[in-house]
Amino acid sequence: MTDDLLRELAPQVLAILMRRYGGLDTCEDAVQEALLAAATQWGETGVPDNPRGWLLTVATRRLTDWMRSDSARRRREDEDLLATPATQLVAPGADERGPGDADDTLTLLFLCCHPSLSVPSQTALTLRAVGGLTTAEIAKAFFVPEATMAQRISRAKQKVKGARFSLPPEEERDERLNAVLHVLYLMFNEGYTATAGPDLQRDDLAAEAIRLTRLVRRLLPSDWEVAGLLALMLLTHARRFARSVDGELIPLSEQDRTRWDRALIEEGVALISEALAKTTRLGAYQLQAAIAAVHDEAASDEETDWPQVVALYGLLERIAPNPMVTLNKAVAVAMTSGPRAGLELLDSLTEDPRLAKHHRLHAVRAHLLERAGETAEARTEYQLAAKRTTSLPEQRYLQKRAARCTTPN
Repeated sequence: MTDDLLRELAPQVLAILMRRYGGLDTCEDAVQEALLAAATQWGETGVPDNPRGWLLTVATRRLTDWMRSDSARRRREDEDLLATPATQLVAPGADERGPGDADDTLTLLFLCCHPSLSVPSQTALTLRAVGGLTTAEIAKAFFVPEATMAQRISRAKQKVKGARFSLPPEEERDERLNAVLHVLYLMFNEGYTATAGPDLQRDDLAAEAIRLTRLVRRLLPSDWEVAGLLALMLLTHARRFARSVDGELIPLSEQDRTRWDRALIEEGVALISEALAKTTRLGAYQLQAAIAAVHDEAASDEETDWPQVVALYGLLERIAPNPMVTLNKAVAVAMTSGPRAGLELLDSLTEDPRLAKHHRLHAVRAHLLERAGETAEARTEYQLAAKRTTSLPEQRYLQKRAARCTTPN
């Protein structure tokens, strides 16, 4: 419980310090020391009545300690602290927020997704500064050495060092919000299906993406694309318990739907229904959530409203054309018009460089070829897919499918 509370409060405290003093590196160090002190002391004395105010006070005192110190580690930001009136060095309580404090965490998210950063750097910095994950945890999530991730985060901090800590101007806000949502989407996808390693999914990473998206939703309650992304995550995450048995991948069509999380499905369906009813601009996340809702509300794969899924993918292709969208649409088309129709759609993706070597293209082609009775060709495609994936559970599943495909007499 304490860990959850600290993770929730950390970005709030960091954002307030950033607004007052600037300097992401220095402020984050102060917050980390405050969190360490809380983890040590609260276990003995209990959580204070005003935990946010407690953390803010301790973190601010750390900053003033560094300001007075002659240590070589002194930050340039300390010069700003020297000019800060003493009255501002006393942290207000959680119920004494300044007029801009309510949006501080959203501002921090925008800073972490600054356009000067690459998407991997945006993701890493978001997980570190807003998600509260350690460098080691982030490195583990993305299967890179801790030293490599530390360098990536350090470079990202340096790049945004001079950036103003404020919400972007209105003309840039939509683009920057799109970057925030994209990072959260990628974070969730990596948690839901790990791109490499022995585990199919990283529930902790997916749950963190959901928590942060809930936060954005709370800060921007009238943005229906934010609602769409949250609904998509909830409807997808609801299937997590049925996706594997004893570490073996179970495809959607074969999952035990009684193991799906009905509470998340109900929340997700209600959210996307409200979004579609109130939005004036249909977005890609809303459409993906609507597709997920059709799947989650069906009693079985056969009872899924596949014509509706095909129609929704058609809309999605127009709004956000992407080879992965067409790939998923091919599966739905095969369910409505037969595997040959799905294979014809896949042919249009063969020359797309974004998918040409992706294991999913081969996996889907193998599945449709198997349904069409072309088992020898299906086996070859399953084998190619297995070679190209770096996820061990996916690799085992594809190898088993290949082994089941025997050449007809």
